[in-house]
Amino acid sequence: MAKYCLSSFLASAGYESGRADREIIVAAMSEDDTSWLYEYLPDWGKKIYIVDNPNAKLTVPKNKGRESMVYLSYIIDNYDRLPKHMVFIHPQRYQWHNDDPLYDNVPIIKNLQLPFLSQQGYVNLRCVWFLGCPVEIRPFTDTQRADIHAGAAFKSGFEELFPGTPVPKEVGVSCCAQFAVTLDQVHKRPRWEYEHFREWLLNTPLPDELSGRIFEYLWHIIFGRDSVHCPTAEDCYCKQYGLCNLSCKSKGFCDGRYTIPPYSTLPDGWPDFGWDGNPRRPGDPIPARKFPKQMQQQQQPVVG
Repeated sequence: MAKYCLSSFLASAGYESGRADREIIVAAMSEDDTSWLYEYLPDWGKKIYIVDNPNAKLTVPKNKGRESMVYLSYIIDNYDRLPKHMVFIHPQRYQWHNDDPLYDNVPIIKNLQLPFLSQQGYVNLRCVWFLGCPVEIRPFTDTQRADIHAGAAFKSGFEELFPGTPVPKEVGVSCCAQFAVTLDQVHKRPRWEYEHFREWLLNTPLPDELSGRIFEYLWHIIFGRDSVHCPTAEDCYCKQYGLCNLSCKSKGFCDGRYTIPPYSTLPDGWPDFGWDGNPRRPGDPIPARKFPKQMQQQQQPVVG
């Protein structure tokens, strides 16, 4: 409880810490505990947007489009004073999609190689290909897929967001809307384009889960990557995180780095307690679902 109160105070007061050349942007709700950012990442500045409190120091015009509204609002609000390096993340330290053996965002951010980020301009925080690679959306043929995949809405959304730009035939990038980008890369688009993106998000009749998912598979395109952006996991782990000499038996996976959890919600007390409610010891294996043989990304995490 003490951590929650501290986190709420720091976020609502707009408390700043860390270095001016790097900043973490967080899309959070009032009940989220973001104290881990201050405890474990003191060298990073923090901008924690509280989307469900219009009176918060940092908030959004409307709680719509999930994390996309926060990311766009931050860029628009700070366009002329952005830091050199930016990391955009969700508020929880542990999340099923975090590309870490324990699903922990702390080592992901700590190990991020900023010289590599400066060279690339944009990187997805995930190296593993599940979910999203090698192809997640085929805008011209996905009209019969469930809405959760955004295929049916992606084509029209892309045309509205990028008028005059040909819609890509295939879109692929590892999920789940957590990434790092540089000042120079953001500035390759003028502020009015980000304002245009946000206006679309504010006005679209699409439900949040769909409009947010469209942006989930657009960030890499917005920041200059090809529509299919799936570097090999081996190359990504080594260059992006300094984790080299891994055993990687396929393009999309390296041994010991990421396991698909049995449920999309991590158990209470994770990683000290497992899904069976019993204490875990360091090194205990994680019960897992198998990676799909053909990397067909139509599957979703099982919801517990």
